[in-house]
Parts: sequence; C-alpha cells; structure tokens
Amino acid sequence: MTDLNGYIDREMSRFREELFEFLRIPSVSARSEHDGDIQEAAVWVADRMRDAGLSASVIETPGHPVVLGEWKEAGPEAPTLLIYGHYDVQPPEPLAEWKSPAFEPTVRDGNLFARGASDDKGQLFLHIKALEAQLKGTGSLPVNVVMVAEGEEEIGSPNLVPFVESHRERLACDAVVISDSSMFAQGIPSLLFSLRGLAYFEIHVQGPAGDLHSGTYGGAVVNPGNVLAHIVDSLKNDDGSVAIPGFYDDVMDWEEKTRQAIRDLPFDMAEFEAEVGAPGLDGEKGFSVLERLWIRPTCDVNGLLCGYTGEGAKTVLPARAMAKVSFRLVPDQNPDRVGELLRAHIARVAPPEVEVKIEDLHGGRPWKAELEGSFFEAAQAALRKAFGTPPVLTGEGGSIPIVVDFQEILEAPVLLMGFAPPGANMHAPNEWIPLENFEKGIRAVAQFYAELG
Repeated sequence: MTDLNGYIDREMSRFREELFEFLRIPSVSARSEHDGDIQEAAVWVADRMRDAGLSASVIETPGHPVVLGEWKEAGPEAPTLLIYGHYDVQPPEPLAEWKSPAFEPTVRDGNLFARGASDDKGQLFLHIKALEAQLKGTGSLPVNVVMVAEGEEEIGSPNLVPFVESHRERLACDAVVISDSSMFAQGIPSLLFSLRGLAYFEIHVQGPAGDLHSGTYGGAVVNPGNVLAHIVDSLKNDDGSVAIPGFYDDVMDWEEKTRQAIRDLPFDMAEFEAEVGAPGLDGEKGFSVLERLWIRPTCDVNGLLCGYTGEGAKTVLPARAMAKVSFRLVPDQNPDRVGELLRAHIARVAPPEVEVKIEDLHGGRPWKAELEGSFFEAAQAALRKAFGTPPVLTGEGGSIPIVVDFQEILEAPVLLMGFAPPGANMHAPNEWIPLENFEKGIRAVAQFYAELG
C-alpha cells in the first residue's frame, strides 16, 4: 500500500482540481437545453477513465449516452467488478438559495459546495481516481473492472435497463459496486443493507368545464379541490400508517436482530431535528425515526395545484385539481401492485360527479442486500482502514431502482458504500461533500481492491 497511498498523496491536489472541472459542467439531464452539457460530461468522464488506465467509449442510447470503461487484464480466473455511477445532476433551482453558484465549486470550512458534489459526480469520480491510484501507483489490479457511468439517473434511467440487457455479456461480473448514498454520520462509514423503492403518481380531478364563480355556483357544483383534499386525507390513518386496503400485505417483517441493530446505532435526535428544521417530528406509530426512514413504507404528497394561488382573494370554484403523491416501498412491495391498490381505493372514495385520472410517473422496486462473502468482507476492512473505525450497517430511505435490475439481469450481488455526508442537500440548494470524504473515499476504494488481492 506504500506506493498506492504515496501516489494518492502526491496527486490529491490534481484530483481535486479535476473534480472542480467536472462539477463546472451543468449536466442537467432533465432539460433539453443542457443536452450539449450532457455530451460534454460524457466525453469528459471517458477521457478521465482513459487517463486512469482503462479503455473507454461513449455509447449512444435513445436518450443520453452511457460511458463504458474496462480493464480486464487480471485474467479470466480473477473476479470481475462492475462499478456504477451517474454523471447527470438535478436542476439547481431555486438559484436564489445557493450561497455560491451551483456550478462554480466553492470550498467553505473544508466542505465542497456544488451541484453534483455528492450526487453523484463526486462519488463517481473518486472511483475513477481509486482505479488510477491502483493502476499507476501499484501497476496493476487484482480484479477485472467494468465501469458504467450513465447520464439519465436523475430522470429515472429510462435507457439503462435496455443497455444492460443488450450488453449483458460485456457487463458480466461477480459483484456490482455503487457509491450513490450517504454515510451514517460524518466520520462513520456505512454499508447499506436495504433501499426503499418508489411508486410515484399524479392524481387529476376534473369537475366543471372551466373555473366558476364560487358564489354563483358554490354549493351546487362539486368542487375538485374539495374532492382532491378528501382523496389525499383518505390515504393516511391517524396513527401515521397508510390507509389503502391491502397496502401492507407484501410488507416484509424485519427480523428482531435488524431492528435491534438499528436501535443500537448512535442516532442523534437533536441533530436530526436541526438538520430538517421542522417544529417537530411524527410518523407511523410503533417505530423509531430510523425504522420509519429505512424499513417502513410511506405515503407523501409531493405537490398540489388547484385554483387561484396569487395575491389577494379570488372567489373561484376551480375546474380541476392535481396532486403528486409518492409511496416509498420496502421489501417485498411492488410499485405496479401499489398502483393497482391506489386506483381501487380512489375509485371507492371519489364521488361520481367528477372525473379522476391517475398517471404513473415513476417506479422502482425496493432492495435487500446480501451481507456476506468476500466482497462484503473486503469492503468492511477497507472502510475501517481508511476511516479508522468499522463501518456500520444502515438502510437508505431513498431509491436507486437500477440496483434490483443489476442484481437480476447480471445475477450478481450489489454492494453499496456511500461517501456523502448526512444532510448533503442532494437535490436541494447548497449540495456539498467534505473534501475529507472525497480523499478518504479514494483511499477506501483503492484499499478495497488491495483487500481483494
């Protein structure tokens, strides 16, 4: 490890400058005006893979390109790892809430602020640098490597599954490694044991042909806003549980060992409350905050649109109302089944005097890890050496839908070790990552390869 760590020490300043360069590319996948930036980012990632010692190609898809890097000189008897990440980012709005420009990397108190710093450019790039450190610091790798960097993760990865299926043989591997998640706490590295899935819908309620005067017509015409409020209210029980019949039929009962391990984690309630900045916390009764975040399903309104919302009064009876509603799912729930249950429930509670339409926006299945084997053990050892403390096992409330697809299509276990800090403002203004995490992440991943050797 002397040559490996020595190489990282010597090149760390350059690594940081290259990361800043990467973060300056506004590769927002959701907006067509950034298509050129997406292409620039894909070419940039491919160039850095080549600099690290991999072969690399930019492969076009019906949407944004996939960058594929490979190093397979360890031989057919050595295991193969597939490393996945994404180079696209969320839109930066609201711009006024950024303390420094979203695409101008800025360091404050040892923390790097920029869109993509944690999700996922910073974490993708540290993998490339760990490979470079291995190949140039020690001259080789004990494993074969395939690296996949996509440009559509932030819009649901619509073309990634077809890409994986069509390149199944080229992507064949013994394990998949992903860094697109957070550590349990600053200084305490983590390995994930679960991810929640997602079922996301848009509910539209249509009443009269157009907006009406609420005095002239109110009391005789059914108000879509009132109906939507009733529908939304009917989704939850007073104890915080989801009220849709059949919703919990497929929810896995976690073993007491896992629940006890969650309770044993050094969770700081006051710190969490300060992080979210809410007057108080609430949720499904009978479960702790971490259990609610990691191993219990949810139902949340993500957006509402109805009637007049400008300044002052306008006595309007709105013609239509809309709500965006998402469900976070846990093993063994399925987003398609949840959609069926939601539609049946709304059909029961909505009055016949309005028309209700439900659109599917996005779905992803939940995931449960295999916490055993040589790859898992090597990751534990590498994280302990890099951070000076053993990693803890944690769940993740967010969703990475491709994890299940990788596991099923490639028939390989998935290992998730993230390096983002808690409260990294992913998808929000002032996204950040400690430079310490970037450096220790490089060392941890490089050590991971050394452990496998």
